[in-house]
Amino acid sequence: MLKTLTTDFELDLETDVLVIGGGPAGTWAAWNAASSGARVILVDKGYCGTTGCAAASGNGVWYVPPGPEARETAKVSRESLGGFLSDRNWMDRVLDQTYANVNQLAEWGYPFPTDDEGKPYRRSLQGPEYMRLMRRQIQRAGVKILDNSPALELLVDDDDAVAGATGVNRQTGDKWIVRSQSTIIATGGCAFLSKALGCNVLTGDGYLMAAEAGAEMSGMEFSNAYGISPAFSSVTKTLFYNWATFTYEDGTVIPGASSHRRSVIAETLLQQPVYAIIDKAAESMRGSMRLAQPNFFLPFDRAGIDPFTQRFPVTLRLEGTVRGTGGIRIVDESCSSSVRGLYAAGDAATRELICGGFTGGGSHNAAWAISSGYWSGKSAAEYSRSLGEYKTQRRVKGVGEVGLKSDRSQALATDEIIQAVQAEVFPYEKNYFRTEQGLTKSLGKLNHLWQELRNSQIKSDKELPRVREAAAMVATARWMYSSAIERKETRGMHKHQDYPELDANQQHHLISGGLDRVWVKSQPLSTEKPLSKIGAAV
Repeated sequence: MLKTLTTDFELDLETDVLVIGGGPAGTWAAWNAASSGARVILVDKGYCGTTGCAAASGNGVWYVPPGPEARETAKVSRESLGGFLSDRNWMDRVLDQTYANVNQLAEWGYPFPTDDEGKPYRRSLQGPEYMRLMRRQIQRAGVKILDNSPALELLVDDDDAVAGATGVNRQTGDKWIVRSQSTIIATGGCAFLSKALGCNVLTGDGYLMAAEAGAEMSGMEFSNAYGISPAFSSVTKTLFYNWATFTYEDGTVIPGASSHRRSVIAETLLQQPVYAIIDKAAESMRGSMRLAQPNFFLPFDRAGIDPFTQRFPVTLRLEGTVRGTGGIRIVDESCSSSVRGLYAAGDAATRELICGGFTGGGSHNAAWAISSGYWSGKSAAEYSRSLGEYKTQRRVKGVGEVGLKSDRSQALATDEIIQAVQAEVFPYEKNYFRTEQGLTKSLGKLNHLWQELRNSQIKSDKELPRVREAAAMVATARWMYSSAIERKETRGMHKHQDYPELDANQQHHLISGGLDRVWVKSQPLSTEKPLSKIGAAV
């Protein structure tokens, strides 16, 4: 039964479009919604423009100028890697929209470098400059920003359409409510607090809130992305490891180990340390590498290590759905979820449509954030206008559950819950190299953790954000492993030891959902006609 809002809110606002999340997807959504004439409020768990994985470093972008040969090459390059689950119609839309929007960034003043021929090079974005520019643009468009204000639950009306959210300001403790006509989830993926660079705010909050409102997930089995990192650092930018040699502690080269064959690195790490040295980068490349990704080198400089000439220990850090492809299911070209009034963009939404079962850092994810953010903002504004007079008559109720209400008096040990879920998703032998027995055992523990969360209550409201993060991580892990058990094959980044081959009969999507009882069902690949395009011009 839905609970009626009885809490007093220090901040009570109304708007046409509410955007939850202030990364690339959220800011593009907010900008386009405002540019479409909507009143827009954006709430961010951190400070919009500085938090999240995009703001923390350089980002490659799937930016391909028009041309049949180049575009065909771009599409073919990932189809096999992703297990042939992507959709070419969506690829075309994203390529068109990304090209237009990145060019728009240049018009706004983003300082793109030039190549050796003096032509603008627009295939990468420096996170700090990019997100600083996006914050400035949405402010100019009239978007109201609530920083350090994580959303805690969604609101729905009497027809179960999403109608806003509630949350809290982390600095003041003041509670806020935003009643909106449409809502966009752009909260990023879930990295389970693995200490991967820029991922400390990415705990799957948007998944949990969406699921509580009835939304479905898709592709959650493609969630076991691990990034290479120095053992003494959180930096998981992996591009430069293409020029690395991986060795045992004694300096002997590890056969088959490479940036593209991380399974070999993972297998070795289960037994002994792994070292790397970026010795395949020519002397002439090293200066430009430092300019392209300066924060990649910061940990080495601080430790007094020259990564081009000295070996250093490495590890693999889980990045989960941040560099995986699973997320909230998108039901049409508007980026709508399966719940009316709720849209999803960026890493919070599934990227299977363009990546299938495999992606990585930047590139396709960056292009998807730009495009899906742009489309969801336009669509949410149009949906808001379509409500007409009805929007002023809606009663709203909160649908949040875990941590927000409980009939039990058992105290909640949040840190222990977080450590317990990490113990099931971090180890390579559980998540990277999956087995039916291992998945089943982990899922049993995760289900127990969920019930523990459901049967406990917090000691004070100050714990609310952390409790909701813990609940979101447990929920995310349950959708991940429930989907992984159902995909009895190896496809994309999902590596199943009991079923090591790709099975042509399982070339479908896996849709999942549910809270107390998780469910999974298969969905055939789209056989519809090409999707209509929502304006490629910005």
